[in-house]
Amino acid sequence: MAAASLPATGCNQGLLGTSFYGGWGSSISGEDYQNLLSKTVAPPQQVRVSRKAIRAVPMMKNVNEGKGLFAPVVVVTRNIVGKKRFNQLRGKAIALHSQVITEFCKSIGADAKQRQGLIRLAKKNGERLGFLA
Repeated sequence: MAAASLPATGCNQGLLGTSFYGGWGSSISGEDYQNLLSKTVAPPQQVRVSRKAIRAVPMMKNVNEGKGLFAPVVVVTRNIVGKKRFNQLRGKAIALHSQVITEFCKSIGADAKQRQGLIRLAKKNGERLGFLA
């Protein structure tokens, strides 16, 4: 059986983008074929995988967001007023509440450590009730 040959009048692109002269039989036979495969097939690359656990970036967020008795009222108010204005009002309310706690501590003779404890307690209670949602 005779192999069909292509004209050898220049460089023809053949199998896998390599050039050859002559027929198909001579282009993919023996040593040339092995050389062709060794040039075109890249060895597998190793990928390094870190053993460190990927940590999520901590966010300053209320763990009880959306929970609590007053949370729905707070969320609706924030949506109506706007987030920026709402945070300003919330800051003023927290400052006033801290002043009330400070005046209370002065009137009963509590020291600064007890005052700070009462402010922390007020914050925890506000989170539980949904005021900080």
